[in-house]
Amino acid sequence: MTVFSNIKSAGEVFWFGNTLILIKTSSRAGQDGLCVIEHWMPYGDSPPMHVHRNEDELFFILEGEVRFIVDGQEKVGRVGDSLLAPKGLPHSYCVESRDGARMLTVTRGADFENMLRLSSRPAQRFELPTRSAPTPEVIDALVATCATNGIDIVGTPLQPKTF
Repeated sequence: MTVFSNIKSAGEVFWFGNTLILIKTSSRAGQDGLCVIEHWMPYGDSPPMHVHRNEDELFFILEGEVRFIVDGQEKVGRVGDSLLAPKGLPHSYCVESRDGARMLTVTRGADFENMLRLSSRPAQRFELPTRSAPTPEVIDALVATCATNGIDIVGTPLQPKTF
Protein backbone atom coordinates (compact mmCIF):
# COMPACT_ATOMS: atom_id res chain seq x y z
CA MET A 1 0.00 0.00 0.00
CA THR A 2 1.30 3.49 -0.84
CA VAL A 3 0.29 6.81 0.62
CA PHE A 4 -1.73 7.47 -2.50
CA SER A 5 -4.21 4.69 -1.77
CA ASN A 6 -5.50 6.78 1.15
CA ILE A 7 -6.64 9.76 -0.91
CA LYS A 8 -10.14 10.93 -0.08
CA SER A 9 -11.80 14.08 -1.40
CA ALA A 10 -13.29 16.64 0.98
CA GLY A 11 -12.58 20.12 -0.36
CA GLU A 12 -11.09 21.85 -3.38
CA VAL A 13 -8.56 19.67 -5.19
CA PHE A 14 -5.71 20.94 -7.36
CA TRP A 15 -2.54 19.80 -9.08
CA PHE A 16 0.40 21.95 -8.01
CA GLY A 17 3.50 20.95 -9.95
CA ASN A 18 3.82 17.19 -9.41
CA THR A 19 1.65 17.14 -6.28
CA LEU A 20 -2.01 16.82 -5.42
CA ILE A 21 -3.33 19.36 -2.93
CA LEU A 22 -6.63 19.52 -1.11
CA ILE A 23 -7.71 22.77 0.48
CA LYS A 24 -9.37 21.36 3.59
CA THR A 25 -9.98 24.73 5.29
CA SER A 26 -9.70 27.93 3.29
CA SER A 27 -8.32 31.07 4.91
CA ARG A 28 -11.66 32.63 3.93
CA ALA A 29 -13.61 30.28 6.21
CA GLY A 30 -12.91 31.97 9.55
CA GLN A 31 -12.01 35.35 10.94
CA ASP A 32 -8.40 34.43 11.80
CA GLY A 33 -7.52 33.33 8.26
CA LEU A 34 -6.48 29.83 9.32
CA CYS A 35 -5.74 27.64 6.30
CA VAL A 36 -5.22 23.85 6.23
CA ILE A 37 -3.98 22.16 3.07
CA GLU A 38 -3.33 18.46 2.60
CA HIS A 39 -0.54 17.50 0.19
CA TRP A 40 0.22 14.19 -1.55
CA MET A 41 3.75 14.26 -2.91
CA PRO A 42 5.87 11.80 -4.88
CA TYR A 43 9.38 10.71 -3.94
CA GLY A 44 11.91 13.50 -4.52
CA ASP A 45 9.35 16.30 -4.60
CA SER A 46 10.79 19.59 -3.32
CA PRO A 47 9.76 23.22 -3.64
CA PRO A 48 12.53 25.74 -4.20
CA MET A 49 14.10 27.23 -1.08
CA HIS A 50 11.81 30.10 -0.15
CA VAL A 51 10.83 32.62 2.52
CA HIS A 52 7.31 33.56 3.61
CA ARG A 53 7.26 37.27 4.49
CA ASN A 54 3.92 37.23 6.33
CA GLU A 55 3.03 33.70 7.44
CA ASP A 56 4.52 30.98 9.60
CA GLU A 57 4.16 27.57 7.97
CA LEU A 58 3.44 24.50 10.08
CA PHE A 59 3.93 21.04 8.57
CA PHE A 60 2.41 17.87 10.04
CA ILE A 61 3.53 14.55 8.54
CA LEU A 62 0.68 12.08 7.99
CA GLU A 63 2.56 9.47 5.95
CA GLY A 64 6.08 9.01 4.65
CA GLU A 65 9.38 10.69 5.45
CA VAL A 66 10.22 14.28 4.59
CA ARG A 67 13.58 16.02 5.06
CA PHE A 68 13.31 19.71 5.93
CA ILE A 69 15.87 22.49 5.93
CA VAL A 70 14.82 25.59 7.88
CA ASP A 71 17.31 28.43 8.25
CA GLY A 72 20.17 26.04 7.44
CA GLN A 73 19.11 23.41 10.01
CA GLU A 74 18.16 19.95 8.73
CA LYS A 75 15.51 17.73 10.31
CA VAL A 76 13.78 14.58 9.07
CA GLY A 77 10.04 14.40 9.72
CA ARG A 78 8.20 11.09 10.03
CA VAL A 79 4.59 10.13 10.72
CA GLY A 80 3.20 12.21 13.57
CA ASP A 81 5.99 14.79 13.52
CA SER A 82 5.37 18.49 13.10
CA LEU A 83 7.78 21.19 12.06
CA LEU A 84 7.45 24.96 12.09
CA ALA A 85 9.02 27.18 9.43
CA PRO A 86 8.71 30.67 10.94
CA LYS A 87 8.06 33.56 8.59
CA GLY A 88 11.23 35.27 7.47
CA LEU A 89 13.37 32.11 7.52
CA PRO A 90 14.42 30.29 4.33
CA HIS A 91 13.10 26.75 4.14
CA SER A 92 12.33 23.83 1.88
CA TYR A 93 11.70 20.10 2.12
CA CYS A 94 12.27 16.97 0.08
CA VAL A 95 10.20 13.79 0.10
CA GLU A 96 12.61 11.00 1.02
CA SER A 97 10.26 7.99 1.22
CA ARG A 98 10.10 5.95 -1.99
CA ASP A 99 6.30 5.62 -1.76
CA GLY A 100 5.85 9.38 -1.45
CA ALA A 101 4.48 11.34 1.47
CA ARG A 102 1.36 13.04 2.73
CA MET A 103 1.29 16.03 5.02
CA LEU A 104 -0.78 18.93 6.22
CA THR A 105 0.37 22.52 5.88
CA VAL A 106 -1.20 25.06 8.21
CA THR A 107 -0.86 28.83 7.78
CA ARG A 108 -2.63 31.86 9.13
CA GLY A 109 -3.35 34.24 6.29
CA ALA A 110 -4.12 33.96 2.61
CA ASP A 111 -0.69 34.37 0.95
CA PHE A 112 0.23 30.70 0.65
CA GLU A 113 -3.30 29.62 -0.27
CA ASN A 114 -3.61 32.37 -2.90
CA MET A 115 -0.26 31.43 -4.43
CA LEU A 116 -1.36 27.79 -4.65
CA ARG A 117 -4.69 28.71 -6.24
CA LEU A 118 -2.98 30.92 -8.83
CA SER A 119 -0.19 28.44 -9.62
CA SER A 120 -2.27 25.25 -9.69
CA ARG A 121 -4.77 23.71 -12.02
CA PRO A 122 -7.95 21.87 -11.07
CA ALA A 123 -7.20 18.17 -10.60
CA GLN A 124 -8.79 16.08 -13.34
CA ARG A 125 -8.63 13.00 -11.12
CA PHE A 126 -8.09 12.47 -7.42
CA GLU A 127 -4.54 11.22 -7.95
CA LEU A 128 -1.10 12.62 -8.60
CA PRO A 129 -0.64 14.37 -11.95
CA THR A 130 1.65 12.95 -14.58
CA ARG A 131 5.15 13.82 -13.42
CA SER A 132 6.99 16.45 -15.44
CA ALA A 133 9.84 18.92 -15.02
CA PRO A 134 8.80 22.57 -14.91
CA THR A 135 9.60 24.64 -17.99
CA PRO A 136 11.47 27.95 -17.67
CA GLU A 137 8.15 29.72 -18.30
CA VAL A 138 6.45 27.81 -15.47
CA ILE A 139 9.35 28.63 -13.13
CA ASP A 140 9.21 32.33 -14.05
CA ALA A 141 5.44 32.40 -13.50
CA LEU A 142 5.79 30.67 -10.11
CA VAL A 143 8.49 33.11 -8.97
CA ALA A 144 6.30 36.07 -9.97
CA THR A 145 3.16 34.63 -8.36
CA CYS A 146 5.05 33.87 -5.17
CA ALA A 147 6.48 37.39 -5.03
CA THR A 148 3.03 38.98 -5.33
CA ASN A 149 1.81 36.72 -2.51
CA GLY A 150 4.47 37.41 0.12
CA ILE A 151 6.79 34.52 -0.77
CA ASP A 152 10.34 35.01 -2.04
CA ILE A 153 12.18 32.26 -3.90
CA VAL A 154 15.75 32.30 -2.56
CA GLY A 155 17.22 29.03 -3.84
CA THR A 156 16.70 25.81 -5.69
CA PRO A 157 14.74 22.68 -4.75
CA LEU A 158 16.46 20.09 -2.57
CA GLN A 159 17.62 16.77 -3.98
CA PRO A 160 16.71 13.48 -2.28
CA LYS A 161 19.52 11.80 -0.43
CA THR A 162 20.73 8.61 -2.07
CA PHE A 163 20.00 5.26 -0.51
